[in-house]
Amino acid sequence: MEHGFIKVAAAVPAVKVADCKYNVEQIEEQIVLAEGKGVEIIVFPELCITGYSCQDLFRQQLLLEASESAVLLLLDFTRQLDIISIVGLPVAVGDLLLNCAVVIQKGQILGIVPKEYLPNYSEFYEKRWFASSQELRDTEIRFAGNTIKVSSNPQVFMTSDGVKFGIEICEDLWAPTPPSNHLVLAGADLIFNLSASDELIGKHAYLCQLLSQQSARTLSGYIYASAGFGESTQDVVYGGNAMIYENGHLLCEGDRFSLTKQMMVAQIDVEKLRSERRSNTTFVNAQKRMINEPVNLIQAHSVTPRDFVLERTINATPFIPASEDMEASCEEIFHIQTMGLAKRLVHTHCNKVVVGVSGGLDSTLALLVCVKTYDRLGYDRKGIIGVTMPGFGTTDRTYHNAVDLMNSLGITLREVNIAKSVRQHFEDIGHDITVHDVTYENAQARERTQLLMDIANQVGGLVIGTGDLSELALGWCTYNGDHMSMYAVNCSIPKTLITYLVGYVATTVDETSAATLRDIIDTPISPELIPADEEGNIKQKTEDLVGPYILHDFFLYYFLRYGFRPSKIFLLACKAFEGTYAEGVIKHWLRIFCRRFFQQQFKRSCLPDGPKVGSVSLSPRGDWRMPSDAAADLWLQDIKPE
Repeated sequence: MEHGFIKVAAAVPAVKVADCKYNVEQIEEQIVLAEGKGVEIIVFPELCITGYSCQDLFRQQLLLEASESAVLLLLDFTRQLDIISIVGLPVAVGDLLLNCAVVIQKGQILGIVPKEYLPNYSEFYEKRWFASSQELRDTEIRFAGNTIKVSSNPQVFMTSDGVKFGIEICEDLWAPTPPSNHLVLAGADLIFNLSASDELIGKHAYLCQLLSQQSARTLSGYIYASAGFGESTQDVVYGGNAMIYENGHLLCEGDRFSLTKQMMVAQIDVEKLRSERRSNTTFVNAQKRMINEPVNLIQAHSVTPRDFVLERTINATPFIPASEDMEASCEEIFHIQTMGLAKRLVHTHCNKVVVGVSGGLDSTLALLVCVKTYDRLGYDRKGIIGVTMPGFGTTDRTYHNAVDLMNSLGITLREVNIAKSVRQHFEDIGHDITVHDVTYENAQARERTQLLMDIANQVGGLVIGTGDLSELALGWCTYNGDHMSMYAVNCSIPKTLITYLVGYVATTVDETSAATLRDIIDTPISPELIPADEEGNIKQKTEDLVGPYILHDFFLYYFLRYGFRPSKIFLLACKAFEGTYAEGVIKHWLRIFCRRFFQQQFKRSCLPDGPKVGSVSLSPRGDWRMPSDAAADLWLQDIKPE
């Protein structure tokens, strides 16, 4: 396991019912293929050595002996292989015949896991042939040349890299309390399921929900392989499902009803799963029940190191909802923002809000949230006072976009030019107006905030903050300037998501308003605190100074959501932005991100109230508490020099 990833596979081999030699040959073909792909653990369907649909043939001693002989062949075949293989077959333990998963590595059996829940309803008759692990007394058996302890206790296997995994078999998953519940609480990162579930109308959709939910509930990787073509179709049909989930998300799936064998391979991020578990106090508390429970921990063999190649597809915009239903995703976000603001207005008996509208993305979204909130509350939109405050760097483009937007939304528009008051301020403090330094810039930002606060006092309203999550992460906001408000509706919305939301609104309004919104999206991001160029275009472009927001949002997501170290974030970013940003560029801005994130924490320690929308927030009362003077050295050193 490197960078927290482990490569796993779910295989559906060709099968002939009761032909163990043929079946093991097919299994061997897929094992060697998986080994060549760098797979560390592969799982096959339930009873794949014999075929699941043998029925009363399971009572035949000849079949049981043939299946054991097949395992001997498999042990010999895997003697020089690092890969861990999980196969299904019947195993006789004293007076009991058990439906088992056998775990094999380097020519040895690491363990045997018996099925606990046996379906014996409708088309299933497993209790006719098999006993449950609940009926088993812990015992040692001699099987395929190995002396193995067979136990009813949870069995957790551990790879040489420390990844822990457990096994359940088909119906176990469908039980009210699946064995995987106990296995993950005992430390298993991954669950492998050997299955032989038949196909019925609507069953597959339910199965997918079940796998997704179990993976999410247990914060685990879930690898599922089910019997397919070749099983008897005397009364039922087996579709051959191969699916791999990670914390509820489907990483890959095979083709159902395939007439040929198939194998699905995926890299599971175990480090991400463990991060989720550590931060989930419910999961940690649930682990207490396993403190006094007996668990068999089985150590796998060491393996030969391989060069690591990240094969997963990495989403370059993790903050943008993955749902195909854009309307539903955006409306949900707006509902959260508007509900937060609505409560604040009702609680304060206030029907006036003041918003600084610059013609940029952030203030546009904040204004749209105010409008939607007023409409939900039945308030007159004229109670929204939009204030445009042109200054030394304001361009005609942003000014007209701000005015056009406010007019089209039917709110109250006020214009206050800040140039005169800022000049007076420079004269008062003795600052040369031709020196365009941080004093020159921040004086404008603070003047605007003062105006908004004073206007809010005039009308008995609240100042609505427009700053976003990306700016807060980088500290790209003026302390006691645009950094401050009475309610910050955008505080957990990153820049990439703001673009997405404004773009969505543009698809729902009249063409005139839509044209304004589209132009706002296309306008370079800028605080407009430096005078425009000779042609009147924006000269001060934020992303030229602090870096592309699409990169910083990516860094922020993995830094906060999972606590990943910079070297892993860099690995993921190189994959996500391959062909878009060179590795040197990504590394440069990642250093900037780490440095600014640590230096600017003091601005986040006193943030105003605002609603949490996604899985990441920087509120000091919610998700993020950090000392303002923590050193960034450890994180910067993790980024290798170019």
